[in-house]
Amino acid sequence: MSKPRLGFIGLGIMGRPMVRNLLKAGYEVTVWNRSEPGIAACVKEGARKAASPADVASKCDIVLSCVTDSPDVRQVYLGANGVIETIRPGMIAIDMSTISPAVAREVASALQAKGAKMLDAPVSGGEKGAIEATLSIMVGGDAETVASVTPILEALGKRIIHIGPNGMGQTVKLCNQIVGALNDLAMCEGLILAAKSGADVSKMVDAVSAGAAGSWAMSNLAPKILKRDFSPGFMVKLQQKDLRLVLDTAKELQIALPGTALVNQLFQSLEGKGCGDEGIQALVKALEQMDGAEVRG
Repeated sequence: MSKPRLGFIGLGIMGRPMVRNLLKAGYEVTVWNRSEPGIAACVKEGARKAASPADVASKCDIVLSCVTDSPDVRQVYLGANGVIETIRPGMIAIDMSTISPAVAREVASALQAKGAKMLDAPVSGGEKGAIEATLSIMVGGDAETVASVTPILEALGKRIIHIGPNGMGQTVKLCNQIVGALNDLAMCEGLILAAKSGADVSKMVDAVSAGAAGSWAMSNLAPKILKRDFSPGFMVKLQQKDLRLVLDTAKELQIALPGTALVNQLFQSLEGKGCGDEGIQALVKALEQMDGAEVRG
């Protein structure tokens, strides 16, 4: 049985390695991006170029997307030259962006009116997970559609979990962003205490990583901080976009998320200092300024 033809929209830090892994898995992939460098990089590896999201959909059986925010998803699916203009009955769209659960449901409903299915399938694992195809993928949509595209998702991630109907993948991704951001803060506070106390920070990281307080942040972000490497695996400004989605959802549900509000404010101070394009490990800089310390290996 031949593999379905795939389209991929959004070729940034996450999208490019995801396309690479789909090509490695033997899929034909047609790509589009707002800027040319992303397209050129993927075409060089064997992807085909499209002129617009509508052109992508016209040339494939399944459309995948990984773009920045809710308005971007609306635009590539429902806007001028969007996927909705050429999508056909029986096609499937898989949006792997992190967006509002309400927008995920809105787009799914619009595509369903055209006879197509939509899955919201945001990912966790950052650039490293995208490169190594070890992403955790949280999927919202109907079970039959999820089952039909599981081989495609397995080319991108290590753990694929069907959460529930449309919008539930995005809801769980927002839960993930709460936990991730607060782990980032906890890791940075531990580093600051070690540095200010005169402890060997590298040894602290080794000791804590191996125990009950070990975390993805401690294992992956702390070593970068020790080297003063603030290059992005996931940018501060994108983390802030996600935290704003979390806080908007919390407001709708009338629930308090005080830790999330705090880390949002700390990241906001980094944005104010022009650090929005740095990696989320730059959170340590906000604490360093308050505490008069600098963390180094």
